[in-house]
Amino acid sequence: MRIINVVLLAFILGSGSVWAQNLTGPQENAVRSANQYLAMQGFSREGLIQQLSSDYGDGYDRSDAAVAVDSLNVDWNEQAVRSAEQYLQMQGFSCRGLIEQLSSSYGDAYTERQATHGAQQTNACQ
Repeated sequence: MRIINVVLLAFILGSGSVWAQNLTGPQENAVRSANQYLAMQGFSREGLIQQLSSDYGDGYDRSDAAVAVDSLNVDWNEQAVRSAEQYLQMQGFSCRGLIEQLSSSYGDAYTERQATHGAQQTNACQ
């Protein structure tokens, strides 16, 4: 019965997440938090885990945050495009500068491939 309720809740929230059967309470809460963050802006996998586990973010245990994020069905390339577009709305970037911002561990922490995809889908690389 619990699995049906969790699946129903995921459908109602429209979260697009793939809920694992054995998530703990903190992990389920981290999934809810992650979906809220993803509804607001683009995040990389690592950036979302950092946000969820940071003392300045939500303060979840890093392992719970990672399990929660990995239970989601997220297109990280799409997230990189969202982040690239958000940066370009604030200021100008060269193609290389945008890729570096997106892939930097001090920036968004996308993989180089994801960052390149995100930048190439904007006008920064044309």
